[in-house]
Amino acid sequence: MTQSNPWVSDPDDPTDPTSLPLFAGDDGADTDKPKTGRARSSFSLGEESHDRPAYIHAVDQPRSDDDSTDAGRGRQAGRSARRRKTGANAHDGIDWGLVAAFRSQASEQLSAAIGKDRTLDEQAQEELGRSIILELLESEAAEAVSAGRQSWSLDQQDDMADAIFNALFRLGRFQPLVDDETVENIEAYGHDHVLLLHSDGRIEPGPPVAESDEELIEFLTFLGSKSGSGRPFSEAQPRLHINLPGGARLAAACWSTNRPTVVIRRHRVRDTDLRELAATGMLSDLQADFLEAAVKARLNIIVAGPQGAGKTTMVRGLCASIDPWEKIGTFETEYELFLEEMPRHKRVIAFESRPGSGEVGINGRQAGEVTLDDLLIDSFRFMLGRTIVGEVRGPEILSMIKAMQSTAGSISTTHAANAKAAIRKLVTCAMEAGAHISDGYAVSAVAGHIDLIVQLHYQPGAQEGTDQEKRPQRWISEIVSVEPGEEATGYATQHVFRPKFGGPAVASVLPEHIRGVLDEHGFDTRAFENERRIHGGETS
Repeated sequence: MTQSNPWVSDPDDPTDPTSLPLFAGDDGADTDKPKTGRARSSFSLGEESHDRPAYIHAVDQPRSDDDSTDAGRGRQAGRSARRRKTGANAHDGIDWGLVAAFRSQASEQLSAAIGKDRTLDEQAQEELGRSIILELLESEAAEAVSAGRQSWSLDQQDDMADAIFNALFRLGRFQPLVDDETVENIEAYGHDHVLLLHSDGRIEPGPPVAESDEELIEFLTFLGSKSGSGRPFSEAQPRLHINLPGGARLAAACWSTNRPTVVIRRHRVRDTDLRELAATGMLSDLQADFLEAAVKARLNIIVAGPQGAGKTTMVRGLCASIDPWEKIGTFETEYELFLEEMPRHKRVIAFESRPGSGEVGINGRQAGEVTLDDLLIDSFRFMLGRTIVGEVRGPEILSMIKAMQSTAGSISTTHAANAKAAIRKLVTCAMEAGAHISDGYAVSAVAGHIDLIVQLHYQPGAQEGTDQEKRPQRWISEIVSVEPGEEATGYATQHVFRPKFGGPAVASVLPEHIRGVLDEHGFDTRAFENERRIHGGETS
């Protein structure tokens, strides 16, 4: 069965990107039009064209050895020896009018080929698309030579080929920015104000990602419509959250902001464990031992911290301590954990919420909406061993607590400035379920089912131009145990690891109610007591 490729032109689909201004040619183009079926290049290698197109990385998978032409095979071999360029300068010199013209021709040929062979899967379609693009460009170059015009070099053909491939199958002008391994986040405040946030803390301007804000909005609408679950982006739905190929996450807003705004976050760490994170300085070896034992002892853990602190990465590290054959359910508004793609986890069901569309029903919800709360309730039929909630933001905390009552050892995240603030936020989230949830019940539910709060600290790197540039730093600033207790608050907390200035928290007090269960799962309590004595023990 053919797997439909969302990036291939569909003349009956109003969201097809060939109709977008982003892929349209210049209305004021030269009147000397190329003949039908051929995009004609006006590119010259003379002095006036010193801005030679730069290489743009597009292809994730190499083409197979059975490409349709000898020329294609030879060109692919030549490409493998070239260093792929990405980042802010990757688009230099690209003629986007030509990209649009060639993209349209390639899309038409690819659609026709797919119609004849419906056995092509997505990868095969992309390989065929790459072959079609190269043949179009080589034909154009050959015609230029025969007509006495100076033609593209092979490198310049590769530049155009990758730009066309990105427009046909990937993220257009965003793609080389996403492909840059040094870039951690991409921020666009309109089409022409783009910033690249590097992993070493540097911030540099990026190239425009469209010709106008209107083009950017239309392209975002296209991306949303072609995402796995179909995410609307319109005045009625002014927010867009989607996952991109490769694990990056895109968030966009418009109509509720002064200009279309886009943030793309790249997850640089995917499959990891607590030992690897300890080697980066994110936590100490003792904390890694403690948390590994806590996961195996099936304590319920909340990872808290500010944006960018590494909460998702920490959850992945914690999940690495789960038995490979234990059945895990992940619940997210947008797929981000990707445990199901990691070989260490053998039984994972990944759930994703879905926004509604259309009219609001009598229940106050849009048709087709599936919330985290819905998914958590449905999951009771799947006999899960662990419940992993990507982020608690609202009343789904109550469903998560219900899941904890039957599947201990849950892990989740939330945004909070410190561990105690995280508890207060979870209580507030529970009360959002409605007037029937009292403060007392919410506190009791949270305190009775959350065992540990792991708080992360994020310290931004010094910016370019400052006296001492440095990389951003992330570490566990405190680990707090939670249990029902004090009359005034309804819960009692204890620093298991207390904050230490400039680095990971240090041992403080190991509460008796968790000491025994951790000892049963291999935690060295003597090492904990030794560190506690070195750092002066408990502080109030």
